[in-house]
Amino acid sequence: MFAVILYQPEIPPNTGNIIRLCANTGATLHLVKPLGFSLDDKQLVRAGLDYHEFATIRVYDSWVECVKCFKESRVFAVSTKGTQQYDLIEYADGDAFVFGPESRGLPAEILGTVAEQQRIRVPMVPGNRSLNLSNAVAVVIYEAWRQTGFGTKV
Repeated sequence: MFAVILYQPEIPPNTGNIIRLCANTGATLHLVKPLGFSLDDKQLVRAGLDYHEFATIRVYDSWVECVKCFKESRVFAVSTKGTQQYDLIEYADGDAFVFGPESRGLPAEILGTVAEQQRIRVPMVPGNRSLNLSNAVAVVIYEAWRQTGFGTKV
């Protein structure tokens, strides 16, 4: 399946929503510290409802530690600075998608570790800054999952 990587997420309800999304799509969630909350934060737990037990979540102390786990995977950086529109890419099981913190997006040093053709963006009305993090994750993961048959391709 897919991997969702949240680099230094800041807002507990966004991560809670993404936990629920990952539980319902079979994606694994990878969190890169520092986190803007505790994993037992009430807002995080509330947004994720009772899905925490159904999601696979891994936490890393640094980007370097996290990215080592994806040497055999394609990693896509999702950013307003992406050069490729997200729905024009052909995805495959095992792909990973990294998203930046809500207040600032992915820093240049993280974007620089991802091949330019794997820096993707979700289109928006010109002049707008960004989508909500959990919405952006949902848009991208569901497109990738749709392309791979929602887990039903043999």
